[in-house]
Amino acid sequence: MTPDLVTFGETMLRLSPPSGERLETATSLDFRTAGAESNVAVAASRLGSSTTWLSKLPDSPLGRRVTNELQRHGVDPRICWDETARQGAYYIEQGATPRPTTVIYDRADAAITTARPADLDLDAVRDASVFYTSGITPALSETLAETTAYVLATARETGTTTAFDLNYRSKLWTLAEARAMYESLFPDVDILVAAERDVRTVLDRTGDAEALAAGLARDFDFETVIITRGDEGALAVHEGTVHEQPAFETETVDAIGTGDAFVGAYLARHVAGDSVAEALAYAAATAALKRTMAGDLAVVTPEEVDLVLKTGDAGIER
Repeated sequence: MTPDLVTFGETMLRLSPPSGERLETATSLDFRTAGAESNVAVAASRLGSSTTWLSKLPDSPLGRRVTNELQRHGVDPRICWDETARQGAYYIEQGATPRPTTVIYDRADAAITTARPADLDLDAVRDASVFYTSGITPALSETLAETTAYVLATARETGTTTAFDLNYRSKLWTLAEARAMYESLFPDVDILVAAERDVRTVLDRTGDAEALAAGLARDFDFETVIITRGDEGALAVHEGTVHEQPAFETETVDAIGTGDAFVGAYLARHVAGDSVAEALAYAAATAALKRTMAGDLAVVTPEEVDLVLKTGDAGIER
């Protein structure tokens, strides 16, 4: 089957103690999978898109744990298996005011860091409607920076729409390093997604959200620029037209993965032929639902998203 959406990037194991427990005293850990590009693939898959995730994993029970999880949600993992590499992981200790949430990464020398174009199913990229990756991927190694650039260029050359989320991570590189890499990739990006804070700090841009989006669209010839603003919702500029989307009220159980749910839903509706305004609303509703559930994945259904769009909340199911 030709995929609607292909994503490329790292997926880690996510290990977390029960709410209120500290990592240093925990006696049990919740065991999940997490990664920006696979999170996007899961959200899009659950909302009706055929999705493929490209990556490199260790040929081990831990690597298979990742693919098993994604397959459960309808994603087609196309993997380069490495018998000698390791599986990346991260540990998260959920905070409670005034104690902040703490994240500890254990991803050095993970299999993904050595992925080259020859390791990937580039025919899937060429055949897809949309190819997506994020700024996390090129930050992981020089090899991945080169591979990311190659795959984006391959997609663009063959007419596949390309989508890229800045997803800046200060623990991976400096502002200057990130900005240089992002701007080198921008010529091969059609749809840019960026948190407003990342546009200001990493790209060193000023102005309100509309000015930020319009300036980026003008300077880099993006088809669409989407600025996410947390509780203030999102704003997009598409072919000179501005679209604003407020956030839906939600109770937050776990905020991690919210942005990925937003992107996955937006791309699913983009592939389905929705307008930018319609896709933005669908994305905002999906993001609100994601915040109500533990883990990185948006385990949602189209019916749940439709209900949020109609009523502003999920109501009571009887």
